[in-house]
Amino acid sequence: MMAETAKPALSPVPMARASSSWRMLRLSQQTLLYLVVTIGAVASMIPFFWTVVSSGKTISELYRYPPTFWPEAPQFVANYIEATTVVPFMRWMWNSTVVTFWALLGTVISATVVAYGFARFRVPGREVFFYITLATMMLPAEVTLIPTYLLFKELGWINTYLPLIVPAWLGGGAFNIFLMRQFMMGIPFDLDEAAKLDGANSWRILWQIMVPLCKPAIATMATLGFISQWNNFLAPLIYLNSEEKYTVAVGMRYFQSAMAQGSAVVSRPQDHLLMAAAIMMALPCLILFFVGQKYFVQGIVTTGLKG
Repeated sequence: MMAETAKPALSPVPMARASSSWRMLRLSQQTLLYLVVTIGAVASMIPFFWTVVSSGKTISELYRYPPTFWPEAPQFVANYIEATTVVPFMRWMWNSTVVTFWALLGTVISATVVAYGFARFRVPGREVFFYITLATMMLPAEVTLIPTYLLFKELGWINTYLPLIVPAWLGGGAFNIFLMRQFMMGIPFDLDEAAKLDGANSWRILWQIMVPLCKPAIATMATLGFISQWNNFLAPLIYLNSEEKYTVAVGMRYFQSAMAQGSAVVSRPQDHLLMAAAIMMALPCLILFFVGQKYFVQGIVTTGLKG
């Protein structure tokens, strides 16, 4: 028999050193990543913080050079109150609230219904129609701008809120349909089959089973839709002619142009009031995002993982 040669045992020291070096490398990478993200976040927040601080300054402090960060005598309350009285700002906020509510409601309902059809009904041509729907996202809005305006003009909808609300009820938009469809595709079909065995029809399955399970995707769609509708500038600018019907986005532009032209409404530069109005305009979006942040992030992550 051949003598067996004993193999030397591997020393644990090099393995421990390699493991320690790997941990240090990963820690360095994570630290660098967090540092870059923190710097980017701070840099992106500087304009917002500057706007907040400037909304409490006087006009002379706003244009002082070298600039001062904090006002000598903060006038936040006075500036915010004056910003709502020098122009019909609260009226514009109410107009935006009405338009955004009805448009968002139509977007959520119609996109959910259409996405349910694409996700759960096995019919010939389903994928073709879905891809055609996605292809509409590549169509520039400027291409349909004039035909859409002429259509609404023939319907007598100019200077009304109907052009801003009715289209949201007709499908909800290709992106929202895609978002909801991808989420619904990840829900097991066994739930549908079990509900059908209990006598539920497709409409009941949608509203009593699918919608509660799709809360993260609906929250994501609602958050993005609210921000889009609230900040919508082009459509209200085209279809609304009366100052009292302006949404807040168009009203802010009117406020700015009135200052530049020295109109009777705003007879002198008041950029500090404009910044106060900008903060009030952004406040609903900020509140909505922080309230629905949990569902918003969950909806984005899970939608990306669904097939």
